[in-house]
Amino acid sequence: MTPHLPLDADGVAVKAADRKHVFHSWSAQELIDPLAVAGAEGSYFWDYDGNRYLDFSSQLVNTNIGHQHPEVVAAVQEQAGRLCTLAPGFAVDVRSEAARLIAERTPGDLDKVFFTNGGAEAVENAVRMARLHTGRPKVLSAYRSYHGATSTAINLTGDPRRWPSDTGAAGVVHFWGPFLYRSPFHAATEAEECERALRHLQDTIAFEGPASIAAIILETVPGTAGIMVPPAGYLAGVRELCDRYGIVFILDEVMAGFGRTGKWFAAEHWGVTPDLITFAKGVNSGYVPLGGVAISGAIAETFARRPYPGGLTYSGHPLACAAAVATIATMEEEGVVEHAAHLGQDVLGPGLRALAERHPSVGDVRGLGTFWALELVRDRDTREPLVPYNAAGADNAPMAEFAAACKASGLWPFVNMNRVHVVPPCTVTEEEAKEGLALLDEALSVADRHTTAG
Repeated sequence: MTPHLPLDADGVAVKAADRKHVFHSWSAQELIDPLAVAGAEGSYFWDYDGNRYLDFSSQLVNTNIGHQHPEVVAAVQEQAGRLCTLAPGFAVDVRSEAARLIAERTPGDLDKVFFTNGGAEAVENAVRMARLHTGRPKVLSAYRSYHGATSTAINLTGDPRRWPSDTGAAGVVHFWGPFLYRSPFHAATEAEECERALRHLQDTIAFEGPASIAAIILETVPGTAGIMVPPAGYLAGVRELCDRYGIVFILDEVMAGFGRTGKWFAAEHWGVTPDLITFAKGVNSGYVPLGGVAISGAIAETFARRPYPGGLTYSGHPLACAAAVATIATMEEEGVVEHAAHLGQDVLGPGLRALAERHPSVGDVRGLGTFWALELVRDRDTREPLVPYNAAGADNAPMAEFAAACKASGLWPFVNMNRVHVVPPCTVTEEEAKEGLALLDEALSVADRHTTAG
């Protein structure tokens, strides 16, 4: 399609107002240069100069049904004309329907839904529920993880964004999850990695004191930390440990949920039912902020006659719930979840593995559905990352050059540390996916120049 563009001067004005008034997240404010975006549709967005980008980031891995899906836009418009907002204490048809549709798709008896404004608040409330349900203080989470930027969520997070806000007294204990490519357990096979990771977790529980641990929280498939698909048996093993010690098992599906891995929830791949699931992002593709916690019967019963001490002014906001209802209905009608599974199996997976064969900078390929990562390295044999852990400035130059090459060709990438994540909308067409792979192929030649083979 041809973008409908305002005058070039409008883009300049948008940029100027942004730099004058908008305080950006995770950024040194004087060192950033945000792109002024004029519009978006489907798998693409564009700037005021008419430069169009294939969105291989899904923004923040949340536009699962793409940009501006007409059914969802119409649903939000219709709801706005009927009832824009109402406090959480009322029963509202669209809120009830959103909860029903979500509960139908969660595993097991996770049939109650507590709505939040996003993923971090979902994690905050899931942990609060677990602590109150068990009467215990501690929560275990993995080092390679991201759970959000609010107080508890950032302490649970394993990546360096935690460091400036880590209180050291938040009741959080970190452990190593499985990751064969960079195994902390010196494993040679997926089976060894699984067995040793579970043994490590069991030892952590034993030395921390099982009776002090309220919950273990895991991203079903860790997202920002590297899209590390867990080995067969690992999640089931964690479930068994939680059952053994009376620990609440929380799966964070904020990024992996709602079709991203080719299932409604990634937990379906392994047949595991947690006690709580956190969700956000893909539940309505971020059209209006929405997140939540899906709650098991046992934990819901804890608060049947005991007030739950938590709430949000915008919990279950009607506009957000209308977007969720329309998103889920659209995904069903258009077979979006099945399409994502097909893309992963038949297009993205084979295509990315073919890129790895051609480019010495690609050390590892991993993923499911429309949820993939390429691990970029200087040396395939030693697996030295293309840039150091948490690199910045000159140390990060190779990845910065690679990202710039992607954007110059019309591909908007999701880049984190030494990885590029391939996470287009779940609705991306085969043709668009192949276009993105071709653009990645070109950009990887820039990364190749920084390898020992370059």
